[in-house]
Amino acid sequence: MINRKVIIIGGGGHAKALADILKQQKIDIFAISSPKVDKNSVLLGGLKQFLNDSDIYQFSQKQIWLVNGIGSIPGNSLRAEIFQKFRKDGYEFLTIISASSIVSDYCRIGRGVQIMPGAIINVDAVIGDNTIVNTGALVEHDCILGENNHIAPGAVICGGSTTKANVHVGAGASVIQGIKIGENSIIGAGTSVVRNLVKDSVCTPAAITKRLPI
Repeated sequence: MINRKVIIIGGGGHAKALADILKQQKIDIFAISSPKVDKNSVLLGGLKQFLNDSDIYQFSQKQIWLVNGIGSIPGNSLRAEIFQKFRKDGYEFLTIISASSIVSDYCRIGRGVQIMPGAIINVDAVIGDNTIVNTGALVEHDCILGENNHIAPGAVICGGSTTKANVHVGAGASVIQGIKIGENSIIGAGTSVVRNLVKDSVCTPAAITKRLPI
């Protein structure tokens, strides 16, 4: 099935979690591209290491698959930048779906999407490119998630809700049915979202505010 070398970009916790899924699916990892890798990690420690992402360019677009192992942190665009940079240069990212997730045959999954263990994606959901649906998260029927989203562990997106690009939904947060969330918004851990949010919103259990320009 995998007829190219697989290179994971990033050497932290998210990269480990992805490496675990790949190993379970009998997919060999050729190398890690990161200046820092946990050498004590059973999964990452013995792999070939590239210190700079520019080393990836020694391989043609048809020789390798990339895996975006950069974690998603609210307000940090590095993960999206890495994806966009290599996609622009013609490289492809693996879509990774854990065998312990439940994914409807009738949903649409974008390029480079990562669906982690225990996550559930229901019928007619759409998951945008480079989005993470993390451990135990639930995306209900007819939801449309934009690119570069992170649905953190245990978060619930109820039916018919929509998120634009670069939205972070924190651990254990819940979004009720039919809600629309604007781009670049951050939903804090444990928050219940019961109204639409404009772009650049920050929503916590205490208040909804507008993000200031960086």
